[in-house]
Amino acid sequence: MASTTVRGRAEELLARVPLVDGHNDLPWAVRELLAEGQIGEKSTGAGGSSGVRQVDLRVLQPGLQTDFLRSRQGRLGMQFWSVWVPCRLAGDAAVTAVLEQVELVRELCAAYPDLLGFAETADEAVAVFESGRLASLLGAEGGHSINSSLGVLRALRRAGVRYMTLTHNENTPWADSATDVAEHGGLTAFGVEVVREMNRIGMIVDLSHVAESTMNAALDVSERPVLFTHSSCRAVADHPRNVPDAVLARLAANGGVCMVTFVPAFVSQAYAEWDARLKDEMDAAGKRHNDLEAREEFLAGRETETPRVTLDDVVTHLEHAREVAGIDHIGLGGDYDGVREQPEGLEDVSTYPALIGALLERGWSEDDCAKLAGANALRVLRANDD
Repeated sequence: MASTTVRGRAEELLARVPLVDGHNDLPWAVRELLAEGQIGEKSTGAGGSSGVRQVDLRVLQPGLQTDFLRSRQGRLGMQFWSVWVPCRLAGDAAVTAVLEQVELVRELCAAYPDLLGFAETADEAVAVFESGRLASLLGAEGGHSINSSLGVLRALRRAGVRYMTLTHNENTPWADSATDVAEHGGLTAFGVEVVREMNRIGMIVDLSHVAESTMNAALDVSERPVLFTHSSCRAVADHPRNVPDAVLARLAANGGVCMVTFVPAFVSQAYAEWDARLKDEMDAAGKRHNDLEAREEFLAGRETETPRVTLDDVVTHLEHAREVAGIDHIGLGGDYDGVREQPEGLEDVSTYPALIGALLERGWSEDDCAKLAGANALRVLRANDD
């Protein structure tokens, strides 16, 4: 019997259609816990000596926004795990770190084989989902992790990485970031070569974090659909990390998808303005706002009240993106464990059904919700499969 509650309808929908999230930073969060020694009890379900087995992700982990108890409650079906490298790591150190992140995700899949299944293609991801497990895919966040080497790019693809975000918070030698001072006019000649090589080898071009000029340059070059794995709408919240309407409107011709994120500073105009004031304060103090560690140090010990952000703010972005880009070109990229706090109602990965339920209440059809939840992103993945 079909459920008569909105939450029940949302959960039934997500049992049929995989919810594909574009970006989750659990690998780096686990890496930091291991480095700092902030580990819970050892997992009772896995043996061996791998460090990731020292934290039991089968149970609630209050220090994280992601664990496998809550991912099941949230009906998460497929996850692109971010193998992120901070911009402070450059050259060979960045390459080493991204490979270590890839290995960490592989170790997670080995530690929880009944809950996770590694996937490289759309068909493999669907098969894992149909087996009742969370399909685990890889996305490299930050083009600096290839150290300006197409050989490293190809090696990451062979290791199973399915997308690369062209920049993080700082420019690469070949692409401009949204949160740095432009120096390339978008993409350099080598940047164009990177996009073409990504198309050739079947690595999705991720345009989150990049400057508007880089977005347009990549869309001019890419012959395969792109993703914005964790970005929202600049017309709703004027933050440089968000996507302008003119770029959203180009996604239909490309076939790409903007996976709307939940990050408070990207979702709420009031929060974006608070973040802009923080940047001014940091600039005046000679600190780099786009350096995540510097930002944390600057805020440490300060009593700072940030604007309230809720699930409804995210719904506003979803409805705007649907209007401008079209229902076939939107998705979800929560950025869980990549930011300190998430909106009220979307605090952790257990909350996806609440979001889908809110959309059903607002009159979204189940077909539209299915496209948003995962069908659109899965189409882009399949279009980039070899």
